[in-house]
Amino acid sequence: MPIHYGSNRLNYFTVSSPIATQLPHAVGAAYSLKMDKKDACAITYFGDGGTSEGDFHAALNFAAVMEAPVIFFCRNNGWAISTPTTEQFRSDGVVIRGQAYGIRGIRVDGNDALAVYSAIHAAREMAVTEGRPILVEALTYRVGHHSTSDDSTKYRPVDEIEHWRTARDPISRYRKWVQGNDWWSDAEESELRSRVRKELLQAIQVAERMPKPPVTELFTDVYDKIPSNLHEQEQLLRDTIMRHPADYPTDVPV
Repeated sequence: MPIHYGSNRLNYFTVSSPIATQLPHAVGAAYSLKMDKKDACAITYFGDGGTSEGDFHAALNFAAVMEAPVIFFCRNNGWAISTPTTEQFRSDGVVIRGQAYGIRGIRVDGNDALAVYSAIHAAREMAVTEGRPILVEALTYRVGHHSTSDDSTKYRPVDEIEHWRTARDPISRYRKWVQGNDWWSDAEESELRSRVRKELLQAIQVAERMPKPPVTELFTDVYDKIPSNLHEQEQLLRDTIMRHPADYPTDVPV
């Protein structure tokens, strides 16, 4: 998936689809930093829906017991797809849950970029100097749909979405602060948007001209030795393409 990016240079581990599985991994990474006596900590991000997974509780307990320097950053936007927080837990938000595990917490306005920066700066200082975990809860709101297959207007009012989109938008708030300090102007904003749009369109054109990957990469991109069940799936796919050629693109190598 396109969001599954990672960077060895930036110490950013690859994103994974299963909800909350990254939390115990982050604790393990943080504990390794502690064992190596590194002046560093790990940070992991998740949503309010992730706190309903068992891995969330396992990770918090693991981090507390091992005193791992890890920051748990929860983006509490009020919705786990179509499930509101009122149907996920009865506690006062997420940050209070850390107290049961002996983990300190910080709650911050997630739509205030400067407040979030300050909170994470303080959290990192505590995690590194004290060698202990900390839970940060950023209160925000998901103004967009969960995905392209989701229509969030089916389960929440449109005027609520528009209120958060217009009155509480973090980008607009930050822009006003920067402009208020005379560090940015509407002219610079317009020039930047025009330049970035041009760069994006050029990148799209380059990507569209690239040859499509062959069908075989669906099956050879994971295992060193392809298991028998994947061989069967590959053959079934090829048979299906042969039977229904009109339903499949002609520019993909088979």
